[in-house]
Amino acid sequence: MSEAPLPQSTASSRARFDSEAAAQAAAVRARRHERMRAGLARRHLDDRLFRWAGFAAVGFSALILVLLLASMSLNGLAGFERYEIRLDLPVKGELLVDPSRLAQPQPLDALEVGGLPALIDAAAERQLGDGGSALIADTGWRDAGAELVAHPDLLAARSIPLTVPASDELANAARGSGAPELQARARKLMASGVLVHSFDWGFLARSDATSPQMVGIWGALKGSIMTMLVTLALAFPVGVLAALYLEEYAPRNRWTDLIEISINNLAAVPSIIFGLLGLAVFLVIFPNDRSAPLVGGMTLALMTMPVIVISGRNAIKAVPPSLRDAALAVGASPLQVVFHHVLPMALPGILTGTIIGMARALGETAPLLMIGMRAFVASPPATLTSPATVLPVQIFLWSDEIDRGFIERTSAAIIVLLVFLLVMNGLAIYLRNRFEKRW
Repeated sequence: MSEAPLPQSTASSRARFDSEAAAQAAAVRARRHERMRAGLARRHLDDRLFRWAGFAAVGFSALILVLLLASMSLNGLAGFERYEIRLDLPVKGELLVDPSRLAQPQPLDALEVGGLPALIDAAAERQLGDGGSALIADTGWRDAGAELVAHPDLLAARSIPLTVPASDELANAARGSGAPELQARARKLMASGVLVHSFDWGFLARSDATSPQMVGIWGALKGSIMTMLVTLALAFPVGVLAALYLEEYAPRNRWTDLIEISINNLAAVPSIIFGLLGLAVFLVIFPNDRSAPLVGGMTLALMTMPVIVISGRNAIKAVPPSLRDAALAVGASPLQVVFHHVLPMALPGILTGTIIGMARALGETAPLLMIGMRAFVASPPATLTSPATVLPVQIFLWSDEIDRGFIERTSAAIIVLLVFLLVMNGLAIYLRNRFEKRW
């Protein structure tokens, strides 16, 4: 039987219902599509905002770094220079020194006995006028003596053109401070070419002194190098071995948890506490090595070791367990697995923690002040037990001086410290990349 046709009113109602349903479905799809477009636009906006926020953060950090470097450069470049006086030193018949004595271990003593200081003072009085000898640094004759020691053949000449450091008063007058009469005299000497402002190579070769014209950074730099070597020699092997034991061999119990908590707490202890520990322990064991790189290095090693242990454990934990299983499967012993496979793979991460710890130790002052490394050291340390100071302490001591020349020398020392830090970190990063392996 065929179906009876629907009434016309019912058919029109059905068509109207279908059209309304289709319209509603289209509206729902349009709203869904609009929400999707709005959500996608928000995600793109969030992505752009995050990208610009990251770019702004990096730009702000770079700006601060540029401002810091620019400020240090503008203030520190003058610290690499000093004011010097040019003199014609008469020698023939006046300096009674046997040239062969200049090859002895103490040649400056021979020049002093031969009358070099008095000869320079007399030349300054003749060429600079009354009070000319007071315009020369007290120990300025030593620079002239070093020039004669380096070139003993100059003693055969009738006169020698030499440069000697100016006194602190004359240098400050040339910078625009001090008595007006001395400033006028400094300007006159500079106009005539007698007083010059030149690069001071000796700043990188001398040690501490009481005059900013005579100070140098080599003593503190050598002390920093020796102290860092002691720190690295103690902290790195002990820290790495401790990390290997805790991660590969130590049983999981309450004592291991206590050790881990203690190491994490030690990494956050203020540095001056380690200085107190070095004062109470190391200086009792080595009472005659106060202010020595050996004691300073041991004190900084205590501070650096927890950082190396924590970073070393994280690096060892990041080595895939499959590497250990594969090594054991081919017959390697547990010791071989650790030192032939796990440690080489974790070494880049360990070196990263070492870089962070050594960089922190290089800039520390408080613990070294506690063990006495703020002494006035006029000569570079010869051994690990010789009296020494380090760059941060030297900067601290110079910044406490009121002489303007020391302010410039302080900025120059900061530049040397930053360069030393960059060189040390660059070497560590090279070694990290050199030993990095991919799996």
